[in-house]
Amino acid sequence: MALAAGLLFGTGAALYLYQRSNPPSLLARGDLLDLMPVDSSAIFFADLAQLRSAPFLEQIYTWAPQPEPDEDYTKFLNQTGFDYERDLNRLAMAFQKSGKDSTFFAVADGRFDQQKISALALKSGTVERHGGHEIFEVPESGGERKITFVFLSHDRIALTDRPNLGQLLNAKRRSEDIAEWRTRFERLAGSPIFAVIRQEAAAGEALSSQAPGGFSSPQLSAMLDQLQWVTIAGKPENDGLRVVAEGESTSEETAGQLAVLVNGMLSLAQEGLNDTKTRQQLNPALREAYVALLKGADVSKLDRGDTKSVRIVFEITRAFLESAKRSAAGSTGAAPARPAPGDTAHAKKGGHT
Repeated sequence: MALAAGLLFGTGAALYLYQRSNPPSLLARGDLLDLMPVDSSAIFFADLAQLRSAPFLEQIYTWAPQPEPDEDYTKFLNQTGFDYERDLNRLAMAFQKSGKDSTFFAVADGRFDQQKISALALKSGTVERHGGHEIFEVPESGGERKITFVFLSHDRIALTDRPNLGQLLNAKRRSEDIAEWRTRFERLAGSPIFAVIRQEAAAGEALSSQAPGGFSSPQLSAMLDQLQWVTIAGKPENDGLRVVAEGESTSEETAGQLAVLVNGMLSLAQEGLNDTKTRQQLNPALREAYVALLKGADVSKLDRGDTKSVRIVFEITRAFLESAKRSAAGSTGAAPARPAPGDTAHAKKGGHT
């Protein structure tokens, strides 16, 4: 009896310490990420409950232009009472790329009215029972695909446009595949928002296709495609946002070349901002903010044994956002910002952000 009591006390103490060192939000975060398919090309995570309380994100929300409410979303809000800006707490989303097509699987925590959402789904979709859960299937708005979703609990929902949602949730996963993702998730444990991308996702090709004209870099795109993993994370700190991007490779040579390339691009960008033509065209305050951003960027190499990484860290400050806001306002007819010492011309247009 004494031994049993000791074991019970020890187990209770261990559980208490575990919960103290791992708050509920961190435990919920791990649960969501553990549900992500291991064959994913990229996984995105956001702790919106934590982000809502960050002063920096509050400033972004108040400064950002507010789009007109989508008609379909307005109807959904009225019929279910669910507002993602208020009721969505955490979101983990996995993407799988197959050729030019891409599918998603997501798990979200929040405040859901299960009865209202289920009733709305049945108006245009179907439901079937699987493993004690009701799995709903509804047509995607304006598309041929169908969205399947299930309530895993009263405050957790899983949804996908991939077939066989039940099989996705119950799929057996190899421990080594899980470990690859989990290792990167643990490195990003302090970041409330991040993305982890596998090499199969062709990060370089995606960057090249999305970059605006004149800003694409075939050399950088080719280098990124040689990486096995790319991670991008953001963490609010005081009145700024600390952004960390990291590329992993099994090749020391690739990591070294990438570090040299990134440092070179940062130097070229600073030179470009000091160009006379740029000074004349770009709002002076915004140009100074860009210069400060680039000068504060830190590039380093990390040796993790099996992989070599290149990491770049930079800070997006409140002053940077204020400069961007004033510059955008100037493009709509507002008075231009006062030039910084040494600048000889006002910016004619401040639309660069």
